[in-house]
Amino acid sequence: MRAAVVILNWNTKEYLRSFLPPLLRSLGKEDRLVVADNASTDGSLAMMAEEFPSVQTIPLDKNYGFTGGYNRALSQLDAEYFVLINSDILVEDGWLEPLISYMEAHPECGLCGPKLHGLVKSADSGEYIKTGCFEYAGAAGGFLDNFAFPFCRGRVLQRVCKDEGQYDTPMDVLWCSGSCLMIRSSVWKALGGFDERFFAHMEEIDLCWRAQLAGWKVCNVPQSRVWHLGGGTLSPKSPWKLELNYRNNLLLLDNNLTATYLAAGVSLQKAKRKAKFKTAMRVCIDNITRIIYFLSGKTDYAKAVGKAHASWKKLRREGSLKAEGIPVGIIPINIIPHALIRRNGIFTYLDKKIFGI
Repeated sequence: MRAAVVILNWNTKEYLRSFLPPLLRSLGKEDRLVVADNASTDGSLAMMAEEFPSVQTIPLDKNYGFTGGYNRALSQLDAEYFVLINSDILVEDGWLEPLISYMEAHPECGLCGPKLHGLVKSADSGEYIKTGCFEYAGAAGGFLDNFAFPFCRGRVLQRVCKDEGQYDTPMDVLWCSGSCLMIRSSVWKALGGFDERFFAHMEEIDLCWRAQLAGWKVCNVPQSRVWHLGGGTLSPKSPWKLELNYRNNLLLLDNNLTATYLAAGVSLQKAKRKAKFKTAMRVCIDNITRIIYFLSGKTDYAKAVGKAHASWKKLRREGSLKAEGIPVGIIPINIIPHALIRRNGIFTYLDKKIFGI
């Protein structure tokens, strides 16, 4: 099998019903669509058996999260490439070939992903409408700032810009969105898949960062484009989602920061010291945000940050000290103040100063 295109589903029966037909039509004879199910309770598997009987399903006995679900599903599959794709992704014919062609032409690339455009559902007709703007989850490839706050070509904080072809050149990035991500199966196995402590959110950033530390490149391939609805499993306003993001951002630093300093030629003792300091600074920033949430009446969000820190302290462990590659895509900028001051101008600023456009 060339590519196993795998959806991990959890209670998104209607998305499967809407988005599986174009996905199935888009795949070649050497590719296979697989739907793994995290113990859904909405009748997803029954619907699959009735309406898509030719599609392989992998039922799991409970909800293992994005990380555990994919780890268990992909361990049962054999293909040259794994493609992780969300159930709320709309594709057109030809989206997969540019990704495979890029991987075949660039053996140093371990993971890649397409451009993500936004998809919206019409309140009147119920139809899904493609937009010409980038989408929050990954836009045209992801980066981290000084304190590991993620941003993308085409997306900074909650702000996205219109796709005018400005990011149509493939680019090495730090991470690609897990909503549509291709990885060599050999790389997936060598890295041990996702870190299951993450459960969901930022696990793909961790995977991509670990891949770069293992000597692989990560690339956005804009010749491939898909449309992402977003928020299909967990609402963007959910305090639990906020908790996962704050906790996992710190796990991300634990896993990768010391090795990243080692890759830059810093001694082990100094690398550990620098990583400890950077993590402590990030915790301070989180606590300032927690106070702001509280003062603005968002007490659920303030509590979520506190829960995130408590959970992180229970889960944390020393990260890898092996660095066979130097990660790219960690940008020496503090993205939040720049974005707040520059507003829509942040994209022009980044294009000129960072991306060389």
